[in-house]
Amino acid sequence: MSYDKFTTIQSPAVPVAIENVDTDQIIPARFLKAVERKGFGDNLFRDWRYDKNNNPIAGFPLNDKKYSGKILAGGRNFGSGSSREHAAWAIYDYGFRVVVSSFFADIFKGNALNNGLLPVVVSPAFLERIFAAIGNNPKTEFEVNLEKQTFTIPATGESEKFEINPYKKHCLTNGLDDIDYLVAMKDEIGKFEQKK
Repeated sequence: MSYDKFTTIQSPAVPVAIENVDTDQIIPARFLKAVERKGFGDNLFRDWRYDKNNNPIAGFPLNDKKYSGKILAGGRNFGSGSSREHAAWAIYDYGFRVVVSSFFADIFKGNALNNGLLPVVVSPAFLERIFAAIGNNPKTEFEVNLEKQTFTIPATGESEKFEINPYKKHCLTNGLDDIDYLVAMKDEIGKFEQKK
């Protein structure tokens, strides 16, 4: 499955400033029955977004119209818990293209990169400045430049570099998953096989 090509994103961010958010909180297990990657965004943070009567819970950031954008700002240790890939599917399907935090669980980080979602690790101090900027003005725009590997707060000029595996950077830049990457190399693979 191909994904949106990722170059530079300029967008406000939605803050979920909660530490140790696990994958069951991102997408509860009861919603893992579908086999396609579509529709999971409807149940992103389901038990935090809705009460038992399916009424939106006031105050949760995804229910607050003052927040919008393609960037999800999460607390430290985002994506802990089980290895379910559906967590990355749900965040991507909701419309986010970046998750920024000071620390990600390794499996979640890998699943995000495999599914068109960029996990950006920044320092704890810089993450606090991101949350502060959103708190001062929910419409504050941030810039995520994949080529330069920078996350910037244009209003203040503050910026931090982030690390990413070069192969995953190539895939995100070109909107490829692992299968697409191999298919794109079919001519080279064919030439290699002919030499054998």
